[in-house]
Amino acid sequence: MNYYLGLDIGTTGAKAILINSSGEVISSATSEYLMYNPKPLWSEQNPEDWWKATQNSIKDIFKKSGIKNSEVKGMGLTGQMHGLVLLDKDGEVLRPCIMWNDQRTIKECEEITSLFGFDNLLRITGNPVLPGFTAPKILWVKKNETQVYKKIEHILLPKDYIRFCLTGEFATDVSDASGTSLLNVGKRNWADEILSVLDIQKAWMPEVYESIEITGKIKKSAAEKTGLNYETPIVAGGGDQAAGGIGTGTVKDGITSVVLGTSGVVFSHTNNLTIEPEGKLHAFCHAVPGAWHVMGVTLSAAGSLKWYKEIFGETEKQIAAEKNINVYDLLTKLAGEIPAGSEGLIFLPYLTGERTPYPDPDAKGTFTGITIRHNKKHFIRSILEGVAYSLKDCLELNKRLGLGISEIRISGGGAKSKLWRQILTNVFNTEIVTLITTEGAPYGAALLAAVGTGEYSSVEEVCEKTIKISESTKPAADNVKLYEEYYDIYKNLYQSLKGSFNKISSAVEKQFRQ
Repeated sequence: MNYYLGLDIGTTGAKAILINSSGEVISSATSEYLMYNPKPLWSEQNPEDWWKATQNSIKDIFKKSGIKNSEVKGMGLTGQMHGLVLLDKDGEVLRPCIMWNDQRTIKECEEITSLFGFDNLLRITGNPVLPGFTAPKILWVKKNETQVYKKIEHILLPKDYIRFCLTGEFATDVSDASGTSLLNVGKRNWADEILSVLDIQKAWMPEVYESIEITGKIKKSAAEKTGLNYETPIVAGGGDQAAGGIGTGTVKDGITSVVLGTSGVVFSHTNNLTIEPEGKLHAFCHAVPGAWHVMGVTLSAAGSLKWYKEIFGETEKQIAAEKNINVYDLLTKLAGEIPAGSEGLIFLPYLTGERTPYPDPDAKGTFTGITIRHNKKHFIRSILEGVAYSLKDCLELNKRLGLGISEIRISGGGAKSKLWRQILTNVFNTEIVTLITTEGAPYGAALLAAVGTGEYSSVEEVCEKTIKISESTKPAADNVKLYEEYYDIYKNLYQSLKGSFNKISSAVEKQFRQ
């Protein structure tokens, strides 16, 4: 039997999975790395850490599975989008990667928008320019780190840096490139007019491929470091959300996926390029050749619960360790002891700014409605509910765009929680299904490799034959009505607090300049 490997360069670690030609997951391994926040609104990682973690994860895969490297017929890459990796003429990293959730580039976004006009940018790139995207980060480096900028020879996205380490090739795919503000999403190639005006040399940019195309083969030095077979082919792969769309079978009109990971995503397939008129949703090329997707993003979804665990969950971490249980299972168990609505406690999950429907890097997380009755359990449940409200914001925009939503599929680490799934179902007032395979993006990357190397004839075929529904969660009528009332309150909070958020950011920035 043939085997295929998917590798995900995620926000917290490099995850590798191995599947067979039937789509069965044989083994998986994750190696973690750190994220750094050297200043307010900054998020960075060291690309060399990704490479070390990649080597460890792939070697662990072979140890766990017992599969010979010669049996692995192809590999697909996926990973966090938008990150800026800069290399010099020798292929050496020039500075830490500026990540997807970094919010330092507000002024650069304004500059790019003024140069091209908001409507023109939507027409070309399908999206407004946002602080998390890649183009404004390049301009920031040009203005603030001139010596680094002068040495640039190559610009890569996170997963594509690992591709370079594995193959020596400079390549990307259409879905990941869509998040740079430098791609013409209709033509599925670099937008020469934008590169020219921003003085970004096209020679710096990697070649753009469809996600199933082979972009290179494993070189000898990488084979020695990872345990992969020399000349194993690597397909282009996709950004984490597009690859996750493949991993959930979101490859035809009517299917929408919800990803409850570090960030939260509502993702709908479309056969035609569909752009939200105000730019509130992302319009990207899909990992399905010739297709696109529409996407709303909540920047801190399961990341909000992780934040709570790290800052306030020391007791729960100790209990979980003593009882040998997952700390998140313990946290959600506590949340389940509180009634729906958290007795009026409402959480805004804007811990790193927000993307949809408010592209606002100054947005802040808040707990509103605190009373003397509220305890730790209320705060945990309000986080689960606040993330659900934020994802409903995204879902409602998809509906208003006219996308028919016949089925919602959920994945991601947060989707393992039965309570969180039920909260989402009630807030959405829509049935949600889970899948037998829950690996998401790396699973999708492995499926893309199976198509690109000829095991299957198309993305649609591989998804139809490998992806199966596991269980369904249906809305509870009483809670649906309650959540509708609280959602109406939630929607008004951002508008009421926006001015205060901006003033807080200004005050903090002023403080750090002194």
